[in-house]
Amino acid sequence: MTNTSKILQGLNPEQRSAVEATEGSVLVLAGAGTGKTRVITVRMAHLLAKGVDPRNVLAMTFTNKAAAEMRDRVGALVGKKKGKLLTVGTFHSFCVRSLREHAEMLGIPKKFSICDASDQLAALKGALRELRIAEATIQPRDLSSIISLAKNRAMTPDQYLEGSGEERDELIGRAWIRYADHLTRSGMLDFDDLLLKTLELLRDHPTARAKFKDRYRYVLVDEYQDTNGVQFAILRQIAGEHKNICAVGDDDQSIYGWRGADIKNILSFESHYPGALVVRLETNYRSTNQVLSAANRLISNNTGRHEKVLRSAHGDGPLIMAHTLRDEDTEAQYVVKDIEAVEREAGGKYSDIAILFRTATQPRSFETELRARDIPYLLVGGMSFYDRKEVRDVLAYIKLMANSKDEVSLLRIITSPPRGVGKSSIEKVLAFATEHGISVPEAFDRADEIDGLPKAAENAVQALRANLKTLMGQSKELGVVETIRRMLDVVGYRGEVDRIYKDERERNDRWASVMEVLNAAENHVHRRKLPSIRRFLEDLALTESDQNSKEEPGKRNRVTLMTLHAAKGLEFSRVYLVGVEEGILPHTRSVAEDSIEEERRLAYVGVTRAKRYLTITMTAERAKYGTRVTSHPSRFFYEIKGESPPAGWVAAGSVKPTEKKKAPKKARKKRKSRYAERA
Repeated sequence: MTNTSKILQGLNPEQRSAVEATEGSVLVLAGAGTGKTRVITVRMAHLLAKGVDPRNVLAMTFTNKAAAEMRDRVGALVGKKKGKLLTVGTFHSFCVRSLREHAEMLGIPKKFSICDASDQLAALKGALRELRIAEATIQPRDLSSIISLAKNRAMTPDQYLEGSGEERDELIGRAWIRYADHLTRSGMLDFDDLLLKTLELLRDHPTARAKFKDRYRYVLVDEYQDTNGVQFAILRQIAGEHKNICAVGDDDQSIYGWRGADIKNILSFESHYPGALVVRLETNYRSTNQVLSAANRLISNNTGRHEKVLRSAHGDGPLIMAHTLRDEDTEAQYVVKDIEAVEREAGGKYSDIAILFRTATQPRSFETELRARDIPYLLVGGMSFYDRKEVRDVLAYIKLMANSKDEVSLLRIITSPPRGVGKSSIEKVLAFATEHGISVPEAFDRADEIDGLPKAAENAVQALRANLKTLMGQSKELGVVETIRRMLDVVGYRGEVDRIYKDERERNDRWASVMEVLNAAENHVHRRKLPSIRRFLEDLALTESDQNSKEEPGKRNRVTLMTLHAAKGLEFSRVYLVGVEEGILPHTRSVAEDSIEEERRLAYVGVTRAKRYLTITMTAERAKYGTRVTSHPSRFFYEIKGESPPAGWVAAGSVKPTEKKKAPKKARKKRKSRYAERA
């Protein structure tokens, strides 16, 4: 048996078709649980087995985890040496490498810093402050989302301003310009800029474009339905002529439109690449017929999709269960009692169980019940390690060490620990920087021009910057870990932790977080061939941008609580899909914005996470704004059953919810009874 034949072993006919069509454009419509990752990795291995140079293969993903898994799998099939020569990574990591290589062409610093989400928020707050725009008028987080969405559509601040019709839009455009100026002054790019600048490189610089086209003769894209306009354009620039592009995705799982993903990219693939081969993967290796029949009935109600019908490789399983409970507390009690019974009677593991919900407020009652019954759980999407104050402080010091122009980092740590720089001094420096269009660090370099700035404040800041510059100069000799350790000593950060936290246990916990930064640095040194302070910061920023960088569900024996958005790509033996009600799923806002099809795809993602057991729950009433309102089952529930909603059913957004008065005690007790129905 040839090496190529061995690689293709075990593929079903559709998967094999997708793997063997190596020349030209291929769209692989990979339904949930149909072996998408296997197809991509075997396709890469097949290319290498046919003699394609691994350096000519580019595979784009959306998560570092997916990239690492692909590289490992290909290495196992064709050898680690070849696997290491492949270019496999997230769009952002690919863009960082490309921009560092061609920085001069674009007029950006080769050693640019990456402005992560936290720094971006601080910079946007600064832009609003400079424009005297109250945060009550425009929330910094909303501003961040609006700018990001506009950048994903390849818009500039000037174009946004030209199209602004309302005063608020104009304020957003002006704040965006200030924010862009801040990034330029600080030698930084945010995550959206990484994509935009790479597109600019490919579109406006023919020599660079020709180099990329020649280098990457075979392009593969994972989760193609999640690409935005800029990512789509980057791929077109690279694969536009040779057209050797294999896009793998599922339009039925396109659920990120709110952050720029454009489903039209996958729906119109054939019009962009005429003659493309379309392969449908419809054999599902995850779920039972019952789960897949429900999913097929549900998603068939969407009109904007590629037709496909999932079939189970496992045959039949248990019926889907549906329960209506009195209210959200009763719903939580029912679900948690059922989980307890499963674990006790059926010998199930908590790690096989997930509670999936649409909104971030829903898990409160489930957490309360799980704690009351002493059931371990993981709430996915809680505070990131990198959002902790001490960690952000230490990273700000490291960033300032690597980039002396980093205004956000300097402002963050200028009084942590206190060094005799008061609020009044900071305001004077900020005003001077704004007036002269320079960064705050540059303003301190011109401190003698700032009226009323105390000499002590100037000296303290300049001494700090000089110490950090000296350490950075010694970092090659000292190494990454020792440089950070010495920096903590030089700035006296242990004393700052001791000063703020008087309780010994909390003090130790906070300092343990600081030590975790050193552990992260040690891991960087262990993994990287050429470790450095700048590369360490780059790795952290790209990891933080990863959609799935949080703790992975299923690693420990705990029930997983997570939003439907976070659940994509995961699977559980037993799934509780809760709060399946009008106004929640579909969300009222989505109804108002006419994005029902995306909400239906979100429900479809929830259903297809279940391998064997699926329980759908809803309530008869729910607390809202301090009162009780009547709940109505989601239209998706009826679609799953293949039925029309009954008379008296009220769709979300059609009328205002009716307030319910408290029922007499007897009536309330009666409503505790639950019923189950087969979906």
